Amino acid sequence: MQKPERHIFICTSSRANGQQKGFCHSKDGVAVMMKFMEEIDERELGGEVFINNTGCFGICEKGPIVVVYPDNVWYGSVTPDDVEEILNEHIEGGNVVERLVI
Repeated sequence: MQKPERHIFICTSSRANGQQKGFCHSKDGVAVMMKFMEEIDERELGGEVFINNTGCFGICEKGPIVVVYPDNVWYGSVTPDDVEEILNEHIEGGNVVERLVI
């Protein structure tokens, strides 16, 4: 198994029964994840950066939530438009996007 340099978790409000409902889902969490998938593929970062959707992180009022490991950086209120900035600045540039940090 290839081990990534970074692992990005995106709340899509997935439930154990497969349903997607909740705050992050209603606030485009799925669209955020799809944008990450698209950008990672276009940038050919698939071996370096893994992404996974998650269930609730318990801070719904700040969602959609994106967590980057091993950096332990938590981003809140992420929109699809923020994805390129996170990838440019944080993932490829090594600089946290402070305006989104929670």
